[in-house]
Amino acid sequence: MTSDSPPTGPLLTDHLRHWATARAHQRAFTHVDFPGPTAPGTHRSLSWRALDERARAVADGLLRVTAPGERAALVLPQGLDYVSAFLGCLYAGVIAVPLFTPELPGHEGRLASVLRDCEPACLLVTSAGGPTVAAFAAEHGLPEAAQLPVDELLTPGSGQLPSPAPEDIAYLQYTSGSTRTPAGVMISHANVLANARQGIAALTPAALPVTTVGWLPLFHDMGLLLSVAAPVTGGFPSVLMDPVAFLEEPARWLRLLGGYPGAISAAPNFAYDYCVARTDEDTVDELRLDRVRALLNGSEPVRGTTLERFAAHFAPAGLAPEALCPAYGLAEATVFVTSDSPDRAPVTVHCSAAALAEGRVEPGTPGEGRTALLVCGPPAGQEIRVADPATGAVLGPGAVGEIQLRGPNIGRGYWKKGRLSADCFGVHAPGEGAGEGGWLRTGDLGALHEGRLLVTGRLKDLIIVDGRNHYPQDIEETVQSALAVVRRDRLTAVGVPAGDGAGEELVVIAEHRRGLAPGPAEAHEALALARAAVSARHGVRLADLVLVAPGAVPRTSSGKVARAASRARLTSGGFAAVEAGR
Repeated sequence: MTSDSPPTGPLLTDHLRHWATARAHQRAFTHVDFPGPTAPGTHRSLSWRALDERARAVADGLLRVTAPGERAALVLPQGLDYVSAFLGCLYAGVIAVPLFTPELPGHEGRLASVLRDCEPACLLVTSAGGPTVAAFAAEHGLPEAAQLPVDELLTPGSGQLPSPAPEDIAYLQYTSGSTRTPAGVMISHANVLANARQGIAALTPAALPVTTVGWLPLFHDMGLLLSVAAPVTGGFPSVLMDPVAFLEEPARWLRLLGGYPGAISAAPNFAYDYCVARTDEDTVDELRLDRVRALLNGSEPVRGTTLERFAAHFAPAGLAPEALCPAYGLAEATVFVTSDSPDRAPVTVHCSAAALAEGRVEPGTPGEGRTALLVCGPPAGQEIRVADPATGAVLGPGAVGEIQLRGPNIGRGYWKKGRLSADCFGVHAPGEGAGEGGWLRTGDLGALHEGRLLVTGRLKDLIIVDGRNHYPQDIEETVQSALAVVRRDRLTAVGVPAGDGAGEELVVIAEHRRGLAPGPAEAHEALALARAAVSARHGVRLADLVLVAPGAVPRTSSGKVARAASRARLTSGGFAAVEAGR
C-alpha cells in the first residue's frame, strides 16, 4: 500500500483506517486556538494515526454506555475533541447528533428542544464542560443521559468494533429552523461518503494539494462535511478555528487561508461583507491569497455585489476572482448540491424583473427593471429538476418552480416525523412510476439556466402581492442599498395580512446600525426612501419599514435570518420599533 493508493470501503471510517496506515504520521487535523483578541494562534494537530486511535478510543467508551443505533449528542466546543467524537460515533455504529455547548448565546431553547427530540443515551462532553452540560440538562428537565468526557478517552481497547451497514443512520443533522421547527435529517453512512466524494470531485482537481480551512461550526452541515467528512474521504489536511475567533477578527481566517496551498473554505454571504468591513488596507497588504482554490458562498442568499466587493478588496492580496464560488445546498441532501466552478469567475444572469415575478427567467434589458441572479453551478453527482409547487409537474428550462433532487446523498427522512418525511422525501411527478426512484422536495425556488442552477428564494418565504411573486432577498437588497441607516444582512422582507383583509402587503423589518438610532422624523424619511426604491425596482408598494434595534431580528443557529420567526414576532406585536408612520 502506498500513500497515494485510493481507499476502499463503503464507510467514512474505512477511509480513516486507510489513511491511518497509508499516511500514518502526516498531519490530518489542526485546530488553531486564539486565546485572546490580540493573541497569536496556537496550533494543535493530530496525525492520521493519532486521529484514528482517538476515534476508536471514543468508540470503545461509547460502547460501554450505549449500543449501536442509540444516539450520542456532541455537546462540546469546536476542536479536535469534536472531530474525534464524531468519528468515534461512526466507528461504534452509534448515531451522532452534532450540537453545541450551552454557552452559545441565544440558542439555549434550541439545544434543549433538540436534546429532547433525539433522546440521547449519551452526551459527549469535555471534562471541563461536563458540569455545565449537566446543570443545563437539569435546568431544562431533560431525561438523564450518561456523560462521556472525550478528552479522557485516549487509548483504544482491543475489542472488535461493530461494522455498520452503509444504509444505517450515521448521524442526525438538525435543520437550522429558518422556516419551521428544527427537524433531524437522518443521514446514512452511504449519504455522507457520497456527498463528500461529490464535493471533492466538484472542487479539487486531481494531483493538486488541497487543505480545507474552516471556521463554520461543526454542528452546521457544511462545517461538518467540508472540515471533517471531505478531508477524511480524500486524505487531505483540515485546519479548524472557532467561529467566535472569526467574528472577533476575520483576518485570522484570511491569514490561515493564505498559509496553505490549495485552500478551500466556505462561508455564508454575510461573512464576505464582514471581511471587507473589518479588514483595512494595511492588513490586506500583508495577506497572501493567491493560493486559495475555492471559497464557497452559500447557506443564505448569495449577492453579486458582495462577491464584487470581496474580489476587489482582496485583489491586492492575489485573490483570483474565480476562487469565489456561489453554491447551493441543504441538510436534507447531506449538504452539497451545486457549486459554480472555481475555474471561472462568478456568472450573473440579469433577468427581467417582470418576467421573474410571473415565474420565468428571461433576459432583461438595461432600460427595464432587472434582477441579478448568480449562477450556482451544475449538480454535483446528483440529479436536479424544477417542478410546479402546486401540481408537481416537471417544468422546463427557464421556468421558476420548486427545486427537486435525487441522488445517493439524499437523506433518509426526518427523525420521528413520518408525515413530514413523506411530504418531502421520495416524491413523484404526476404519472411518474414509483419504481423510478423518488425525489426530494427542497422547499426552495429556482430555475435551470443552461444546465446550471439559479436560486430565487424559499417557497414558504415567497411574498404574493396583487397576484405577483416577490422574492424577499431581492427586496432586502434594494432596501439595504438605498438606506445607510440599515445594517447589511440584518433585515427581512415578509408578507403580512393586508389591513383590508384582502391578500398580503409587504413589510420590511430592519435593524438600524449601531449608534444610528433614528428618531421619528428620520424613520419617516427612511420609509419614504425605501418605498421609492422598492417601487422603482420591483413595482410593488412597501406598506411599512419597521426599524428595530441591533440584534432584534431573529436568526437561526447557522446565522441566517429567520423570516418565519420574524413574521410571527411582527404580527404578535413583539418588535419595539421606531414609529415611522404609514
